[in-house]
Amino acid sequence: MLMFFGILASCKDSTLQKDQAINEKSVMETSKTFPKKKSFNPSQEFKDYWYAGEAEISSYKLEQARYGEIREGNAVLVFVTEDFLKDIQVKADNYSKENTPVLKLNYTKNFNTGIYPYSIMQSTFYPVSNNKHALKVSCSIQEWCGHVYTQINNREQFEITSHSYFETEADQNFELDKSILENQLWTQLRLDPKSLPVGRFKAIPSLEFLRFKHLELKAYNAKALNNNGQYIIHYHELDRRLTINYNTSFPYEITSWEETYNDGFGKNAKTLTTKATKLETIKSPYWSKKTNADEELRKTLQLN
Repeated sequence: MLMFFGILASCKDSTLQKDQAINEKSVMETSKTFPKKKSFNPSQEFKDYWYAGEAEISSYKLEQARYGEIREGNAVLVFVTEDFLKDIQVKADNYSKENTPVLKLNYTKNFNTGIYPYSIMQSTFYPVSNNKHALKVSCSIQEWCGHVYTQINNREQFEITSHSYFETEADQNFELDKSILENQLWTQLRLDPKSLPVGRFKAIPSLEFLRFKHLELKAYNAKALNNNGQYIIHYHELDRRLTINYNTSFPYEITSWEETYNDGFGKNAKTLTTKATKLETIKSPYWSKKTNADEELRKTLQLN
């Protein structure tokens, strides 16, 4: 099995290298600023789907690597358009032409490690214009040892707020030069998969991954390939690869994903692959579905 993985990884690296040669011209565009391009012009098809007053909710069967073992659980991707206040960086209560339209993703995971549960949520507020970095990204992780929280606000620089129950991480506030955020790639894909960065560039890995591995929050060298409904981003120095599989026709649903890296600590550390496979997708104004009777929708999503 390990030999097969090595061969597979080698094949994918070869493909990535070929793709990078093709995309060498775009390599340097993506280090500190978002690649310059025209603002995304939503089609009528896009408006009919995303501006219908509903969210898109997709459930996934989750096989999560944690502490050197695979845990069963579920993941949910909730995509919804909102008006965003770019100054205070929160959802707007009322419409104004000064608001920034965003496609928001709330990405949740739930699984157990032995006796105790994990609950993870990452939120990304990505401008529909598709020509800027995410305006805000946050991540919270709760388990019985405690909880941690990280937030990135996109202002003159990336402003980072971080809290943890670990002594070495504790409370932090600092700034970073702007770089591609892995968290934003999921929403960027839903707007236009062809706009995803390819070749070599600097990227900040997902906030969940950085927390799990207790790594410094910063941009790392990455290389990516986007071909035939599959986006692969590889961080060589982190020995980590993320593959997102999606439909190539609008609205570009995410059908599954895999994340491979060295999981666990000490003698329990080993290379494992987290997998998520789609179960069901619904469109719903879920914020109004809060009665006991509405729990039937969880059965539809196979979340019970």
